[in-house]
Amino acid sequence: MMIGSGMTHATVNAIFKAGGSDKMSGRAMIDGSSALIVMPFAFIVPLPHGAWLWLAGSLAAHLVYLSCLVRAFALADMSAVYPVMRGSAPVIAAIASVLVLGDAMTLAIALGIAFVSMGTLLVALRNAPPLRALGWALGTGAAIAAYTVIDARGVRATPAAISYVVWNFIATGVGIGGYFALRRGREFVIAARTQWRAGAIAGALSIVSYGLALGAYRLGNVARLAALRETSIVFGLIIAAVFLHEHVNRTRALGGGLIALGAAVLIMLA
Repeated sequence: MMIGSGMTHATVNAIFKAGGSDKMSGRAMIDGSSALIVMPFAFIVPLPHGAWLWLAGSLAAHLVYLSCLVRAFALADMSAVYPVMRGSAPVIAAIASVLVLGDAMTLAIALGIAFVSMGTLLVALRNAPPLRALGWALGTGAAIAAYTVIDARGVRATPAAISYVVWNFIATGVGIGGYFALRRGREFVIAARTQWRAGAIAGALSIVSYGLALGAYRLGNVARLAALRETSIVFGLIIAAVFLHEHVNRTRALGGGLIALGAAVLIMLA
């Protein structure tokens, strides 16, 4: 589930990065599309009783995440900042999941996370992004860790995981997507005329990606699963090189290999 989640997540971010220069409008279209797609299910699934506070916390964490993401992608290549934001998250999430959720931290999980983190450093160190972009990327990683732990707690608090998934996307799409659209105003309308198809596709893929992740967080160890989702870095590097025509040097390729090795450890030994 988490490998598939990582792959679709990298695809969503590639679509977002390849879109127009107005990143805030692009993000508003993605999140708004996700909300519109899941909206009919709100009348079918039960309400997420016991998780409203977690949904509110998730909305706040996602606002920080998306604000930092927009700024990082506006300042640097995807291949430079994506590994930093995704690779810094599992270490923070691992510590938080042990402290907040009471998840176990085994040697295999710690080793797998270490490989993922070392691979991330290799990817990021060579041809590092500008300092401002690096700061926004690290802020994105911290926000990812925050919403990961919050959503893991929230999805476990609901009677049905699908309820939390549906209302999470509605809250994010209406709250954050609407906020970004209002911030851009007329520029959002202009961007929507040319980017709405890409936004709809990315919005649908976002549901698949994070829906899989939330389902897994309900059942398993968050530290292990969060690190597994960071295989999206490997897919992101491939997409950046093949489709966005960004340069991926040997150091970044080696870093991607270490991330894949960490994922293998987490799958086979943890």
